[in-house]
Amino acid sequence: MMKNIVTIITLFFCFSAAVAQKTVNAADIMRDVKNGKAVEISNATIEGVLDFTFMNEALPKLPKRKGWWNNGGSNTIEKQITDKISFVNCVFIDDVLAYIPDEKSGYTFIANFEDIVVFTECTFEQKAMFKYSDFERNTDFSTSKFKGDSTFKYAEFDRDITFKNTLFEEPATFKYAKFNRFVSFQNSVFNESAIFKYTEFKDGVSFRNVKFEEDLNIKYTKVSGEFDITGMEVAFDIDSKYTKINGKSFNKYLLKR
Repeated sequence: MMKNIVTIITLFFCFSAAVAQKTVNAADIMRDVKNGKAVEISNATIEGVLDFTFMNEALPKLPKRKGWWNNGGSNTIEKQITDKISFVNCVFIDDVLAYIPDEKSGYTFIANFEDIVVFTECTFEQKAMFKYSDFERNTDFSTSKFKGDSTFKYAEFDRDITFKNTLFEEPATFKYAKFNRFVSFQNSVFNESAIFKYTEFKDGVSFRNVKFEEDLNIKYTKVSGEFDITGMEVAFDIDSKYTKINGKSFNKYLLKR
């Protein structure tokens, strides 16, 4: 009987390991995105750069720029990702890019997402760049780990969005980001500086039980609606100059609690 139990347990772990070891090439994913197919991948390791801006494809079609100061027109090239993007329990070995400032050409490439975006229980080993991206549908980055540089600067979230239980190992910036609906960072950890300067929370935000291991910058931040900081811990300084919580200063909000 014991031998049979051991065999079953061994087979279970072998099966689990096999599932976890599935590898997917980034080029195959991007081919599906280009062809307008929804991407739904789970329990996989993604090898290769995921460039949602399709910069290399766009560059040959663009005119040469001599410099932004004497070459009229916009230097920003936007790519619309029209279908669902879903990654669950995936590891990204290389960069995940929805923002690329290309110094050589003088153009900046960004990607916007028109459908649902899911990156749950994922690990970003390298860069995760979503600067200027517009997320038009529900978006979920919960229980993920950002081990490299990450930015959501100027990003806009139009629908439901969550960053619950998320780990940011490097400095994380949400400067100028706009959250049009309630967003939760509950139980998340920021190992280095967290920047929410000029961020707008138009329908509330939760920092319940969030641990900021270094500084928290919420200078000029505006919050309308719920502002839950129950159990929030900040190891170093909080810069809350000109911060407005439902029209009141951050310090007045704390006194009211």
